[in-house]
Amino acid sequence: MSISTEILHDYLQVSRRLSEKLRLYYGKLNLTYPQSIVLAILDSDGPMPISELADAAGSANSTISGVVDRLEKLGLVQRTRSDADRRVIYVSTTPEFQSKCKLLKNTAVDQFTQILRNLSPEETQEIHRGLSLLCHALEEDND
Repeated sequence: MSISTEILHDYLQVSRRLSEKLRLYYGKLNLTYPQSIVLAILDSDGPMPISELADAAGSANSTISGVVDRLEKLGLVQRTRSDADRRVIYVSTTPEFQSKCKLLKNTAVDQFTQILRNLSPEETQEIHRGLSLLCHALEEDND
């Protein structure tokens, strides 16, 4: 097996396992995986326009807009027009979402942090560097 195939295989395994962990965490709130991704991004990065949210989630604006619609109906996110530019609409989590998250013992980020504690600081830094390099290479390839 080539190193490229091994890296792709490892990446897909990590992605699958992280997806499973997010599903377990947000599944306690009866949410779908795409909904959990949107909430995880908003929870960690704060309010942002749909276009930025779509970029962060790696999805199309229309896809994320539909996910946000469903989350808004559940009372977990809200849309707010920017005071500076009325054309820009920010999406943020609601107090209801925040209170539901407090009911759960660990956030997804806390769980991931706990997993990384099983590694040495050097191993954690190596993973960060490798993922950053891979991300950069993928961005360069799309240009």
